[in-house]
Amino acid sequence: MTTTAVTYPSTPPTQDTVIDEAHAFLRLLHQETGQPGFARRWRNVRAEIAATGTWRHTSEELTFGARVAWRNSARCIGRLRWQSLHVRDRRNLTSPEDARAEFIAHLRQATNGGCVRSVVTILAPALPDGPPPIRIINPQLVRYAAWPNPDGTVIGDPANRSLTQLALDTGWPTPPTRGPHDILPWLVATDDNRLHALPVDPTAVLEVRIHHPQHAWIGDLGLRWPAVPVISNMLLSIGGVIYPAPFNGFFMASEIAVRNLADNDRYGKLPEVVTRLHLDENDRLRHDKALIVLQEAVLHSFETAGVTITDHHRESAHFARFVRREEAAGRTVVGDWSWLNSYPMTPQDPSWQRYYSTATAWPVFRPDPSLAGFAGHADPTCPHAAATFAAAHQRAAPSTAAATCPRDT
Repeated sequence: MTTTAVTYPSTPPTQDTVIDEAHAFLRLLHQETGQPGFARRWRNVRAEIAATGTWRHTSEELTFGARVAWRNSARCIGRLRWQSLHVRDRRNLTSPEDARAEFIAHLRQATNGGCVRSVVTILAPALPDGPPPIRIINPQLVRYAAWPNPDGTVIGDPANRSLTQLALDTGWPTPPTRGPHDILPWLVATDDNRLHALPVDPTAVLEVRIHHPQHAWIGDLGLRWPAVPVISNMLLSIGGVIYPAPFNGFFMASEIAVRNLADNDRYGKLPEVVTRLHLDENDRLRHDKALIVLQEAVLHSFETAGVTITDHHRESAHFARFVRREEAAGRTVVGDWSWLNSYPMTPQDPSWQRYYSTATAWPVFRPDPSLAGFAGHADPTCPHAAATFAAAHQRAAPSTAAATCPRDT
């Protein structure tokens, strides 16, 4: 482990805000679950906030809050199974060494041998007068380094140039041979204003090599992608208490194929795929055809590897079912239409055919404002997504936790 100094600003909520949000959250929990004892619990929580400026959730409250935060995630198309989210309560975690162990455990549990499970690991909360003991800089737990060449090209994932440089500045040793899929260390900030680089355990990271059943040359491109998207630099806000909370769902094939592998400022493989498919340059749909082939490759690769993957048509149908359930329960569905219907969604998909409330619903996963100073961190994706955090990728296709394990289909 290596460290370096870092300024880490904090903007904690006021006590009045905590009181208001705690009351609203407890009322929501007791109304939805039918659990008695609201008045007694509220008296205790209000007294705790008055004395300390914050309060401690019970395990039941923490689980309910995390699941509802997923339900309220406006950019996530995979909310149908919000009640299945597995919550790992790690609020006692305070050291970088403990954080590393929990990140490894999260990856192993979420990967689950390929049958990916939706998991959130909730770390120690922010204090009333400062940041939490541990906060994660990486936008995802598994990110590939970016190695600039003298000619301006990049080996690896260009979206992570700033993160790679930050890791090197923190003391991360350069790999002996730089390649396109070097996994970056975990960068965590502690409440003493130190930044720590924690080495990733490679045995905890499952990667899928990309190949195509008809186009063998796609396998020769040497592409691969992590099996699990673990978003790691957002905050979970429950009743005025703010937690760092890495979480994951499943990948949607278009997210990997259309954005991560194809975009010019990511791996940029689309022109090569167009060329290798011998598509006529006068064919106006040549890029669309090449993107379909990349999606075929991703779906085939994950399925043959026994790793959970889904597609945009399935998720649109699942989201429509989620909307029907929420409205039947008397709840307003929040949603960012442009994220729920990102390319290659079509007007024939049910999620395309209507709009949703743009209000913010609480509890919520939200961006960490103290990361704004780190280059490459823009407004992040939904809690079950693994899109780039560069500004050019504000509409990257979201992942989902409503997919099916390929072994079960």
